[in-house]
Amino acid sequence: MGAAFEFRPGPRLVVGPGTLARLGDLARELGATRALVTSDPGIVAAGHAAAGLAALEAAGLATAVFSEFGENPSTIEVEAGTALAREFRPDLLVGLGGGSSMDCAKGINFLVSRGGRMEDHRGRGRPGPPMLASIAVPTTAGTGSETQSFALITDSVTGMKMACGDPAAAFRVAILDVNLTLTQPPRVAAMTGVDAVAHAVESFVSTAATPASRMLAREAWRLLATNLPRVLVDAQARETGQLEARAAVQLGAAWAGLAIENSMLGAAHALANPLTAAHGTVHGQAVGLALPHVVRFNAPAAEQAYGELLLAGGIDAPDGRAAATLAAWLEALLAAAGLGRSLRDVGIAAPDIPVLAAAAATQWTGGFNPRPVTAADLVAIYEAAR
Repeated sequence: MGAAFEFRPGPRLVVGPGTLARLGDLARELGATRALVTSDPGIVAAGHAAAGLAALEAAGLATAVFSEFGENPSTIEVEAGTALAREFRPDLLVGLGGGSSMDCAKGINFLVSRGGRMEDHRGRGRPGPPMLASIAVPTTAGTGSETQSFALITDSVTGMKMACGDPAAAFRVAILDVNLTLTQPPRVAAMTGVDAVAHAVESFVSTAATPASRMLAREAWRLLATNLPRVLVDAQARETGQLEARAAVQLGAAWAGLAIENSMLGAAHALANPLTAAHGTVHGQAVGLALPHVVRFNAPAAEQAYGELLLAGGIDAPDGRAAATLAAWLEALLAAAGLGRSLRDVGIAAPDIPVLAAAAATQWTGGFNPRPVTAADLVAIYEAAR
């Protein structure tokens, strides 16, 4: 018999161009009458929030919008959204936007439903009261927040991201409308796409991986590896073939998020978070530059698994060179995306590597890396990435 494991199947996925129009009906199916929509200012400016509100109001729901948060929603911003929620009294939360919008919705849900501060909810779920129903409408293709029960919230004091998770915080429904991704600036499409690739690669080899999570991660990788390069060639293209590639990347990102939900990540994410906290490096860039070096480090423990990924993505590798081939492919992807491949490339000319490594060593995800990673190893990986 195989090893015992659990599988969380995730939200109901509603996939296809134009599916945002179904938001109101889906909200009604959940019994909702009052919806609070979280959308960052860029999503509001793009008109997506207005389209979502129109769909909700056409179905008879009362609505309110919270948009006073940035790229990495902070504890202070989530508290401000919670104050609005307590005044408006929603029975549904809608995270409409990128990962920040969806994380903000989940953060507000924790505080409205469970009370306390975000710091009290750090880690994986603790028993508590039921939480509000919620719907995700991602406008980017990368974070996978729509299929995860974790909210990533930045501590306003330390600048570090906290992972706050509970199965009850997961979205009930996720609408994957590829049309919403067409307004992404090319750099955002690159950052989020690389983040999704990192999710697929790290969750596939995580020590917490299960047969179900590996199946999801492998399919996520296949979709991303074969379609993200097409999207990066011309991130503004609108022809049918490009739309199909974007839809595949969007679905791949969702599968990768569900793979994380059923396993965990690894050292690349542990290395990335201090770069964001200390230097403001955007997450997709930070994890992207760390990942090839982590793949090379993991070779003794994950060579065979990396070979399986390459096979699924149609990438040839000589025997015994899977990790090296994958790392080189990832570096080529960064170049195609116009992203930096070193700390110097992203403006970190004189990093305090011991301080960064000490912070990385405290990150939860590093404990699930397929090859155990020490503080000294983290120093060496940062050095390799200089």
